Amino acid sequence: MLNPAHFIHPDVEHRGIAFLPQTDFSAYSRAEGVTENETVLTSPELTTTLPANEIIVSWNATTPPGTGIVVEARAFLADGHSTKYYTLGRWSLDGKALPRTSVANQRDADGDVHTDTLALNHPAVRAQLRVTLHGSIREKSGDEDQTAAQERADKPQMQIPEVHFLGVLLTDTHAAPTSLLPNKKAWRESAEIAVPGRPQTGYPGANGWCSPTSTAMVLAYWSKSLNRPELNVPVPDAAHAIYDTLYDGTGNWPFNTAFAGSFSGIRAYVTRFSDIRELEEWIAADLPVVVSVSYDLLKGKAKDEDPGHLMVCVGFTDTGDIVLNDPAHHPEKGEVCRRVFSRANFLKGWSRSHNLVYLIYPTGTKTPTDTYGHWSR
Repeated sequence: MLNPAHFIHPDVEHRGIAFLPQTDFSAYSRAEGVTENETVLTSPELTTTLPANEIIVSWNATTPPGTGIVVEARAFLADGHSTKYYTLGRWSLDGKALPRTSVANQRDADGDVHTDTLALNHPAVRAQLRVTLHGSIREKSGDEDQTAAQERADKPQMQIPEVHFLGVLLTDTHAAPTSLLPNKKAWRESAEIAVPGRPQTGYPGANGWCSPTSTAMVLAYWSKSLNRPELNVPVPDAAHAIYDTLYDGTGNWPFNTAFAGSFSGIRAYVTRFSDIRELEEWIAADLPVVVSVSYDLLKGKAKDEDPGHLMVCVGFTDTGDIVLNDPAHHPEKGEVCRRVFSRANFLKGWSRSHNLVYLIYPTGTKTPTDTYGHWSR
């Protein structure tokens, strides 16, 4: 059953954000899809007292070659009206049988999907997910003997994708929560996290690769920490595995975390923090965080005219300014990845995405106390 603790109740201060993580899908209904290779999982209605006008869904799934998943969501409004199911992503790791893409032209009177975000015209009081698993007939392996091949030909084996985790991020973008006291345990150079620096440029075809570069940096950190070489993914490989064919780029937020979460034992999802205090909690726990900011505002410009930028938070100075691994550095010019930005400018730049973050860490990790229901326990 779904854990009731994952729902936001009236006695919990949500501060404009609710994150509903799910790892047990026994309460989801199962039905046949349009073809015999498809299975459709439908969640119970997910209830929250948060008046959400944005919904983002993350997933961690195993998709063998030739398989994939389609993730959809609908909302129930306060007047009792339910929206249609909106498609939030078509995902496969290999991007072949089910090309990896967002879906355009979904706008109606209730809302629209902006690449990876369902933006509602009226707040939702409940939400519901639908995940379609696209299977495929298992291909014959090169070392399969003739007898085994004949047995399989008589009874083909179906490969089915497996969903390990779903995370539903609900946001009231109109909320204005009060500031929290800082966690100054994170305000020291010794607390900085040694995340390997990597540039987003200098590769053939590189264009706007800040997001997969940030994702690759965090995976490289865990590669060293866990002694798992397969997590040390070159930036071009990460970009290729994250690329959204419709968006024509690598900035799709859940596609980044879906790639990171496709590795065994890695949990990865998109959520939001209500205050920099929560970011400090993660740094104090030695857990790096990818943040989405306006690069213009971060650098102190008066106008926000950039398309957005992803960076990795690795620490804070002793005065509370933020230390970030910046993928946009140029090693050929002598620039380094580690950069320090003023706390005030960071707060302005981060507010552009309503404090959005990627959280990527090994399953079983002790995460900071989740006081307000903003991440997975």
